[in-house]
Amino acid sequence: MTDRIETYQFQESQSERLDKFLVQRLPEFSRARLQGLIAEGFVLVNGQAAKKSGQMIDPGTRIEVRVPPPVPSALIGEKIPLDIIFENDDLLIVNKPAGMVVHPAAGHETGTLVHAVLGYEPDLEGIGGEERPGVVHRLDKTTSGVMVFARNAESHRSLNIQLEKHEIEKIYHAIAIGNPSWDEKVTKFPLRVNVGHKHRTMVDDRNGVRAETRLKILKRGPSNVLIEAQPMTGRTHQIRVHLYALGFPLLGDTLYSAPETDLIARPALHAHTLTFTHPTSNERVTFTAPYPTDFESALNKI
Repeated sequence: MTDRIETYQFQESQSERLDKFLVQRLPEFSRARLQGLIAEGFVLVNGQAAKKSGQMIDPGTRIEVRVPPPVPSALIGEKIPLDIIFENDDLLIVNKPAGMVVHPAAGHETGTLVHAVLGYEPDLEGIGGEERPGVVHRLDKTTSGVMVFARNAESHRSLNIQLEKHEIEKIYHAIAIGNPSWDEKVTKFPLRVNVGHKHRTMVDDRNGVRAETRLKILKRGPSNVLIEAQPMTGRTHQIRVHLYALGFPLLGDTLYSAPETDLIARPALHAHTLTFTHPTSNERVTFTAPYPTDFESALNKI
């Protein structure tokens, strides 16, 4: 495979960081990956190699990016059962079980969903240029539900562009503690990582970043509710923190003040549906993941 050349003309009225501009134009790559391309001399600004990732570009600037072919991952697929919802030449839609990490990280070098997908479809290696073959989005370890993997580079690019533009619609179902007075609500608490507790997110009206979740009550019990949650932004633990901030933490979510329970051994959160534009047919498609046993059982008991 040969390098791909992308050329852009910066036409905004105000100057902008080079890496921020490229993230918007090449959403299939993370900012870290683009910063690597800049450092390795693959990005030219007005014909000269970019000096640094934070270089400011002015109106009228010409940017050229030489994108090398995806690097095959060193990851080895594992024969781990997959719950496949749908598959064709472009997509692999799976129902991720709770307790499984999506991609390798410190402490999770094997047994991830990526390892399982590679065991099923080795040709996904290298898509996206990083060691996250075919991955478009992720779910927390404790969250179950629907996920999409791209089976080729064009599908990966299409889905990442939709993700960047907030055109992929994600609907979660959650069991919360309490009985809200409202039937529908939009919450916009700004969020940031809790310094000193990297695995926890907190509301911060002054220094937090924008976060929006649309909530709708689907069913009510004496002391619990089933809620449909649609995150309009993608912050860590967004749904969990927004419901906690409203006073209705998720059942089983001891990280955010819920009491321990025998009903479910994790936060009761399930990625229920995923809607996006199909990369080939250009039709809007929706995929649904049925509730796992623990979520269904908890729901029936309350």
